[in-house]
Amino acid sequence: MKLTFLGAAQTVTGSRYLLEAGDKRVLIDCGLFQGTKNLRLRNWDPLPFPAGSLDAVILTHAHIDHCGYLPVLARSGYRGPVYCTPGTADLCGVMLRDSARLQEEDAAFANRHGFSKHHPALPLYTLEDAEQALRLIAPRPFDEPVALGEQLSFRLLPAGHILGAASVVLCNGHTVIAFSGDLGRPDDPIVRAPSPPVHADYLVVESTYGDRLHDALNPEDELAEMFSRTFARGGIVVMPCFAVGRAQEVLYYIARLKLSGRMANVPVYLDSPMAISVTDLYRRHMSDHRLTVSQVHAIDHAAFMARTVDESKAIAGRSGPMVVIAGSGMATGGRVLHHLSLYASDPRNTIALVGYQAPGTRGAALEAHAPAIKLHGDYVRVRAEISSITSLSAHSDYRETLRWLAGMTCPPVRTFVTHGEPAAADALRRRIVETLHWDCCVPEYGQSFELAEEAVRPYPCTPSPAEEPAPAPAAGAAP
Repeated sequence: MKLTFLGAAQTVTGSRYLLEAGDKRVLIDCGLFQGTKNLRLRNWDPLPFPAGSLDAVILTHAHIDHCGYLPVLARSGYRGPVYCTPGTADLCGVMLRDSARLQEEDAAFANRHGFSKHHPALPLYTLEDAEQALRLIAPRPFDEPVALGEQLSFRLLPAGHILGAASVVLCNGHTVIAFSGDLGRPDDPIVRAPSPPVHADYLVVESTYGDRLHDALNPEDELAEMFSRTFARGGIVVMPCFAVGRAQEVLYYIARLKLSGRMANVPVYLDSPMAISVTDLYRRHMSDHRLTVSQVHAIDHAAFMARTVDESKAIAGRSGPMVVIAGSGMATGGRVLHHLSLYASDPRNTIALVGYQAPGTRGAALEAHAPAIKLHGDYVRVRAEISSITSLSAHSDYRETLRWLAGMTCPPVRTFVTHGEPAAADALRRRIVETLHWDCCVPEYGQSFELAEEAVRPYPCTPSPAEEPAPAPAAGAAP
């Protein structure tokens, strides 16, 4: 067997793992690269394999950095199944269509205003490409074995994180290869806790927050304080927000704050057609989350849903105080850019960052308190307060990840740490080595590993130690 890392290697985007087992080729995740320009340019590179040579694609979840390259794969000739959970299948319908529309709109905008270096500017893929990819999706329920061949099969386990998110557990004969996907938090108020596989001979684990612990703060309190501070000066809160998961969680807390009287009765706008569509899906997949029917109803009514362009433009005519929640979460595109251009220069306002900001994104520039950000070809000064609400993360921190790993009964023969910036990935690698005593490495982009088909374990199959990990050495220190 051979495992090749075609994305999410020392970065948090572009998740793509190619597993070759006998005469079968399976791609686990098919994500888009986001962030810095050198990463985004990888989306335009030729495929490192013929698309038609794949037998299957398996998605862990529907975030664009895990599914957003599917339209390119389909346009390039892939016609096989794309397996995922039913929740992920429904979300992909929303995400991929929206991604295609945004790329078509951005290309058209660049052509109208002449700020692209390419003439004409072209989208990476079109809505037609997205529709072609969506026809390939083949939903499968959690924890149901799915055969890919005589020796190869897989099943999906709950990973938390967002609606429908899964870890992928592949079996090739007697050898088990597991992919964590993005791991959620055990005490998330909306999605269920992630479930580790019983064991894996080889394991690929994410490390988005491999170098930090989440603050022991109550997000409801953090939001209440930020809203109160901004509204007291007559300001507007602009919140770049991920449409899947994060927008629903923010609305969950806003509904609670308004019900308890801890938030002023100011207008709240959800200016994201994608987030509105995603919120509707929570009713269809009640078993995938912890919310009651009444809580889903409260989320639906916590904000005015701006579905049309005219409704979005009407928000700009209002004065504060108010809250505007709009995509995208890292301010890389979408309607939030128009709100930032209007409100970023006013010191009464607040730009609230409620998720991970990948290097090279506008969100990361805002988080670093850049004096200006580039929007639609022009620089806009940033005088608004920048508030980072860190307690809303949908990713496990290093302690939560180690506890998930320790839930397996057998140490893997080898563990690969992916989906993290270099410092975060290496910090988690060190912690796994020092705490669990596993063989562990951080693969490089494009690197391949031969996996033994009859894995020989270097350790006995006993429960992994679950003691509290010691602090990791400083970044750059020797392991």
